[in-house]
Amino acid sequence: MSAPKPVIAYLFTTFPKSTETFLQREIIAMRAHGVEVRLFSLWGGGGSFRGLPVTRFNKWRLLTLGWMIPYTGWRRPDVLKQLLHGLLTRRPPSWLNFWENMLGAGFACIFSGSLRKNPPALIHAAWGGAPATAAWLLWRLDGHRFSAAAHAYDIFEHGGDWWLRDKLQHAAFVHTSTEMGRTALVAHGLPAEKIVRIRRGLDRLPNVKPLRASRVPLNLVCVARLVEKKGLDHQLRIYAALRAAGVPFSARIVGEGPLRPALEQLAGHLGVAADVTFTGHLPQHEVWTQLAWADVLLHTGVIALSGDRDGLPNVIPEAMAAGVLVVTSPTAGTTEAVTDGVSGLVAPADAPAVWVAALRRLANDDALAERLRAKARLWVQENFDAHKNAGVLLGKFEATIAEMSRSTGTGPQG
Repeated sequence: MSAPKPVIAYLFTTFPKSTETFLQREIIAMRAHGVEVRLFSLWGGGGSFRGLPVTRFNKWRLLTLGWMIPYTGWRRPDVLKQLLHGLLTRRPPSWLNFWENMLGAGFACIFSGSLRKNPPALIHAAWGGAPATAAWLLWRLDGHRFSAAAHAYDIFEHGGDWWLRDKLQHAAFVHTSTEMGRTALVAHGLPAEKIVRIRRGLDRLPNVKPLRASRVPLNLVCVARLVEKKGLDHQLRIYAALRAAGVPFSARIVGEGPLRPALEQLAGHLGVAADVTFTGHLPQHEVWTQLAWADVLLHTGVIALSGDRDGLPNVIPEAMAAGVLVVTSPTAGTTEAVTDGVSGLVAPADAPAVWVAALRRLANDDALAERLRAKARLWVQENFDAHKNAGVLLGKFEATIAEMSRSTGTGPQG
């Protein structure tokens, strides 16, 4: 008879969140492995997910910090002293990051009692911001063993999260999904042996659609939040260059964000408004419909002025799995999946002429297109299986819990 799987408490910023389907897939895969998960959402979300309750942090409970902070300070004065010292001696990279960390601290204070009464075997923070702050403080307050994930936003936005190194150096391990992230975390001063690169994944692979016999006009799609790091102003200039070069195309930009009005205005100024459709946000099943329509997925990522950048956007391997050709900029972690001339094409976001040449090749060269599609699908099969990758992550959870049990001489909690 197999041993029962551990109880893992997952801490999210917002769960479930429509733009973070990779985290939903991870939970689905964990449950398929038999893991009992408790889901906590610190900001939005809540309700239930696939029949599992999602405990949403009621912000009204922050009012109880008026007496919880003095009580916690009396119970653990060393923790309060460290936090006050940090608040007085270091400047947060942004006000948003300041309040993210305060949210995590508030969650830890308020939920520490209930987690002491019913402790999980391990706490896992799905992000390096508020969830990692909460997990770190729960470890400081009551010794809960924790692991944490850190991805591009946590690592790069304004130079990284306010308390990133302090938190992650005490995690049992740190999960990141790209080699770029792993390298950056080592540069932040974290031990390389503590960091594990485990990719995200698809819970099932879609069928590969046939290559369109005639890719004229070329059907182009981009799936992205309309924010600076996606380089969508460059993408619109690429469309203008295609139009000027006489390459017939139809483009759809799927996603929502603060830059939409400016991008729609720029499309009009460049004379491509009739060729480019801004669909707004679409649910995941409709994103797959857009991929079924598209010949090529474009990703024009750049490094934002804040330092934020993409890791490996999940839509890239999703497109690769479905048989959609991919052209990407070389920024961030995209070239970990897209090798130029092997599994896709790579072009600098600010070089429209290079993009025109690449897209013209994909429109006209069937042999090249089929070769790229085959290699892209193979990369996804080998690297982007959610169940296989969740099994690797589960192995790290179980090893951490076993090590904890050996060091304390007790069985795992939860």
